[in-house]
Amino acid sequence: MSHLVPSYLSGSWVTPTHPSRVTDVLDATTGELVATVSTEGLDLAGAIDYARDVGQRYLRELTIHERALKLKELALYLDEHKDELYQLAAKTGATPRDNAIDIDGGISTLFTYSSKGRRELPNGHVIVDGPTEVLSRDSSFVATHMYTTLPGVAVQINAFNFPVWGMLEKFAPAFIAGMPTLVKPATPTGYVTAACVRLMIESGILPEGSLQLISGSARDLLDHLDYRDHVAFTGSAATAATLRSHDNVLHNGVRFTAEADSLNAAILGEDVSVDSPEFDAFIKTLYVEMTAKAGQKCTAVRRAIVPTALADTVAHALRERVEAKTLGPLVSVEQRNDVGAAVDKLISAGGTIVTGGSDLREGAFFAPTILSFADPDVDAVHEVEAFGPVVSIIGYTDTDDAIRLAARGRGSLVASVITHSPELAARFALGIGGHHGRLHFLDRDDAASSTGHGSPLPHLVHGGPGRAGGGEELGGIRGVKHYMQRTAIQGSPDHLTAITGEWVRGAAVNKVTRADVAAGTAIHPFRKDLASLQIGDQFASDLRTVTLDEILEFAESTGDTFYAHVDEEAATANPFFPRRVAHGYLLVSWAAGLFVEPTPGPVLANYGLENLRFITPVTYGDSVRVELTAKRITPRVTDDYGEVCWDAQLFNQDDELVASYDVLTLVEKVNTTYADWS
Repeated sequence: MSHLVPSYLSGSWVTPTHPSRVTDVLDATTGELVATVSTEGLDLAGAIDYARDVGQRYLRELTIHERALKLKELALYLDEHKDELYQLAAKTGATPRDNAIDIDGGISTLFTYSSKGRRELPNGHVIVDGPTEVLSRDSSFVATHMYTTLPGVAVQINAFNFPVWGMLEKFAPAFIAGMPTLVKPATPTGYVTAACVRLMIESGILPEGSLQLISGSARDLLDHLDYRDHVAFTGSAATAATLRSHDNVLHNGVRFTAEADSLNAAILGEDVSVDSPEFDAFIKTLYVEMTAKAGQKCTAVRRAIVPTALADTVAHALRERVEAKTLGPLVSVEQRNDVGAAVDKLISAGGTIVTGGSDLREGAFFAPTILSFADPDVDAVHEVEAFGPVVSIIGYTDTDDAIRLAARGRGSLVASVITHSPELAARFALGIGGHHGRLHFLDRDDAASSTGHGSPLPHLVHGGPGRAGGGEELGGIRGVKHYMQRTAIQGSPDHLTAITGEWVRGAAVNKVTRADVAAGTAIHPFRKDLASLQIGDQFASDLRTVTLDEILEFAESTGDTFYAHVDEEAATANPFFPRRVAHGYLLVSWAAGLFVEPTPGPVLANYGLENLRFITPVTYGDSVRVELTAKRITPRVTDDYGEVCWDAQLFNQDDELVASYDVLTLVEKVNTTYADWS
């Protein structure tokens, strides 16, 4: 495979012609030449323009659900072709276990984002953020917030350790958001990323311009970016600082997030003894984090913080585990040398070698290394990151001391706390939460099911404060919103309804009554399929009188004999009630009876209520009526039905609002069974 790795820019695979400056990439195991890399002469400015023009245009033609479905199709395609990626990744030193983390983990992230995007987001182009705010007494001036796609390009600059997952975990949320991606992988493993991008392009699934690749140096890439664009960086703190100080980041509004160095900790709780199941879980955590990817993980444990009395016992138990393990190489000889230099600094600062050390082996191999420190406050332990199979063991005196030592990392991606004490877990969460992006609590109850200390999950935020870069990735739908602009929208209810695609109270309605339906002059909204139903279609019921017998019968049949419903004297003494009142759930049941159209038809099921609030008590002698309005319509791209959210308002005879909630139903896209509904 000894060739110049191509870039994919402006819709074509390109390589420099006779470049004068190239970088050789070697096999991590054999040292043989694998590929050469150069970006000399490539038109990066043109690639940025292409993303903003072509990529933005084609992505915006798709709804959020359509983009999410393409991620599933892409995941299935990559899963069918991943053996090719496995073979290439082996040249980087990756083992089959490492590939499960990187390649399979990346594909799994696509599946997860596809599912969450279709389940949790609207099938449109706008995401509404929060409830409507009423800004005028007559409700004619209202406001809300919305997310729309950033109009630029998502630039991702990735580290060498995860050439596939590192790309896909950034690409997936950006793609759902509708933002085209320009990938710049790290040179030592970029040929694996290039192969993955080639598969993604060859699949024919992606819209034109939605994905581009720079193989090699980013050169003047940031010079061409502005406030429309987003840069997500993973790598060293020094490089992050350089990028963050770029003029376009400082003065032209380029959005920049970073995931940088991290001296993550695993903390053994004071409650754990050598005989506790938690002790074994702690040793396993350290072992896994030292050996997975040969310790070349931004989330790997670098500091083992243990009760001082157990420090030697932990060191001995961990040494027995790691000395029985043969590791693959680091990604390159240069990386091996960097790890060796870091270990030398730790030893010079007072670290004692338990096993391993900085004696460099042939090629890119580095021995698993355990260091112990008599003084837990040695600065180097909390400042020097050996990015390989290296861990330092330090002792603490009590929980407050452990919290203090963990915080000395000056911001980390993750910390694990191994304890069976809920009280200790709570103390650690409050004590170190502000210093970490993720906290992983482990004990005998969750050890078998835990995904582990070092596994960022697409559902949860990945990133950390301070030294860890201050960035945030993943986090489910939170990650999608990083690539969107949140905008406050003010206007009339009709304005907001048209902009957001969600009906806002006070906006125009297509009102239908029971009398209209009976006379055959109108169609009940429940008789409309998704092809016919419109936002603002409303059913307004007649009044229903409430009797005391009905309240008492409901109390008797349900067992809900709360005094406000059955005891006149006690109810009257309550400042909230005029006398005995109807149960809130009885009111909701009556509301359903007032608006439901019982004939089989387009409405397939009611699957829940949201935002239910009881506002005005209803007593016997009162009357109630309901207004049900189609608020949000979400067709499912893979099913013959969609979701409809109905705004339900229950009023009394004086037009006072009694209850308010959303009704969720599943409705056929096209009703072909009941021809008489139209």
